[in-house]
Amino acid sequence: MEELYFLTARDARRLLFAKGGARLNLDLRKTNRSWLITLEGDEFVFPDGTRVGRDVIERIARDEGSVYFIRNGVYKAAISSNEGFYKLVPTIPPTIEINGIRMHRTKEVNPLQDTRNKVKAVKPKEGETVLDTCMGLGYTAIESARRGAYVITIEKDPHVLELARINPWSRELFTGGKVQVIQGDAFEVVKRFNDETFDVVIHDPPRFSLAGHLYSEEFYRELFRILKPGGRLFHYVGNPGKRYRRKDLQRGVMERLRKAGFVGVKRVEEALGVVARKPLKEKG
Repeated sequence: MEELYFLTARDARRLLFAKGGARLNLDLRKTNRSWLITLEGDEFVFPDGTRVGRDVIERIARDEGSVYFIRNGVYKAAISSNEGFYKLVPTIPPTIEINGIRMHRTKEVNPLQDTRNKVKAVKPKEGETVLDTCMGLGYTAIESARRGAYVITIEKDPHVLELARINPWSRELFTGGKVQVIQGDAFEVVKRFNDETFDVVIHDPPRFSLAGHLYSEEFYRELFRILKPGGRLFHYVGNPGKRYRRKDLQRGVMERLRKAGFVGVKRVEEALGVVARKPLKEKG
């Protein structure tokens, strides 16, 4: 994949304060590498030869909540469409903000810790097959693949996929060889899988108000069908009901999972979700 160089407001300020240029990390702290940006007159020269005027760097320095990238010019990592406004947010690692709502938890934990809490709840193992129902930036899929699993991940929104292709922290989705990305609505895509295909399902859907069908008993029955006997499920729920509607969304999820056939259904507080498993087949 083509190398991109990324700038945040903090990076831009460092450039402006330095005399004659500076060495900066330009991959959103994905690595510890640094690159030299030189100053020629009123232009900063990036490693690929792209020249960026001081006025542009000053504008980036004032935009705290955004990520910019350099590729023969300067672009904001954002998409405006009929569906809304999407942008990468410079948390470490980045998250996506859609119409002002962030896709990952960023207050109590960072997106990477949040991801690891979810994956830890079902502990994918070497050689297992994992379904990640709602890809986002793909951190769950990548973390599962790093544990040795083969992962299939589904993403409905083409704008999210486009930002994932830009984000350096998502690169292993497209280069690692152990993750298969499918574009589509998980509600429909899961119907195409054979019975007992997956050892693990990680289900991290959008909020209930945006994707209620992904919290339905009908969908849970499909997840039950495609799991192998003894297979594990993690379902991220959050807990918006207690704060906003005084309704325990987690309790409703747990009841529907049990109706769908799951056992061992219990809350995982640190991951704001629920785990469950498909029973082993009875002998004889």
